[in-house]
Amino acid sequence: MANKTRLVKDVQVIEADEHETVLERAGAIDVAKASGKVCVRLPHPSGNGRRLTRVWDVPAMTNAIVELAEELAGLDVQRVVLEATSDYWRPFFYLLEARGLEVWLVNAHDVKQVPGRPKSDKLDAVWLAKLNERGMLRPSFVPPAEIRAVRDYTRLRADLVAERTRHKQRIEKLLEDALIKLSSVAADLLDVSGRAMLEALISGERDPVVLAGLAKGTLRHKHADLVQALTGRFDAHHAELARVLLDQVDTLGAKVDRLTARINELLAEIPAAAAPQGPDGEAGLGVIDRLDEVTGIGQAAAQAIVAEVGLDMAQFPSDRHLVSWAKLSPRTAQSGPRARSGPVGKGNTYLRSALSQAALSAATTNTFLGQRYRRMAKRRGKPRALVAVARSILVIVWHLLDDPTARFTDLGADYYERRTDNQRRTRDLVRQLQALGHNVTLSPAA
Repeated sequence: MANKTRLVKDVQVIEADEHETVLERAGAIDVAKASGKVCVRLPHPSGNGRRLTRVWDVPAMTNAIVELAEELAGLDVQRVVLEATSDYWRPFFYLLEARGLEVWLVNAHDVKQVPGRPKSDKLDAVWLAKLNERGMLRPSFVPPAEIRAVRDYTRLRADLVAERTRHKQRIEKLLEDALIKLSSVAADLLDVSGRAMLEALISGERDPVVLAGLAKGTLRHKHADLVQALTGRFDAHHAELARVLLDQVDTLGAKVDRLTARINELLAEIPAAAAPQGPDGEAGLGVIDRLDEVTGIGQAAAQAIVAEVGLDMAQFPSDRHLVSWAKLSPRTAQSGPRARSGPVGKGNTYLRSALSQAALSAATTNTFLGQRYRRMAKRRGKPRALVAVARSILVIVWHLLDDPTARFTDLGADYYERRTDNQRRTRDLVRQLQALGHNVTLSPAA
């Protein structure tokens, strides 16, 4: 009897997510700057399974959106979706949410039109409503109102810090034009020593020996190098431009400090960010202080992370969900039996910036995260190692936010060595030496 080959199917059961529910009454708004194209999909009055589609325009003004919210509530619309178009979605989202409607903000990448179809606001709104009706969209994370307020302050602070850095770079370029090589000797142009030298240059002092004598701290040991670096052609127009740039740096610094103070006030008003009461009645550490304990994270970075991910981790059921949302996990591209890892995506730029700075700081430390960076950099390169450390930091952040009583504990720079199987490593090393033609005899150390 001939052998018969049976085809065994590997059947996988995938549970549907909560957001994939099919809706009977769905709404969508194609948002523009001055108006929104509204579409609702309702059961047809005939009751024969057909669908009724209504499309109309609504001005993007407060009173008109409030009237729209009442109308959608009267139609018993179960969910309204908005495409994330610049900042134009905010009035619709905030006012519809305030009315008690379930509102989703969706990524524009998820609602692209099918290629070959005509493109118009009306068709976009209908297409968005159909996707909403069939449960084919995923909601974007929109934090609650108190976190949104903190986010506005932290993002503006980040932008002002970046602008201040650009002005510092302009000062360095101005000094290069004046043949002053101060940045080649001093690590920071605007520390106490550098600022004193710049002020003296602006005031008219040109003697490099006198300027070098203004050095403070360890920079005093580089007197000869400073004299050489401060010998140049700094004239009146350089002084005038330097004054303008320094004043701008000071102004931006004052604004950054003002924003930081306001951020601290806003976070202090949020109950979830306050220090929880311990079993003995003593108050523990607040969220920002607990995040500050993580290697590489400072107060400013902790505030920025909280402003971007919020305090309620119910939005992210696990640390993997948070890492995936932040686009810090490699994407998998599978075709047939072959699977490969793709590059990380483009996530929240402000969160990515805060985590990248934290990873850079942690990479230079003698800690678990620092050792992780060095091990990864040898095998995969420095850029990927920094992404891996940033991912590890975000995983730690998720656990600290998920458990208000959790505290960060460093595993130590010798964590990997402590987990190494010494006998297996010895066998591997002996095998390598034997492969190179050596006879190996082992004797225990005294």
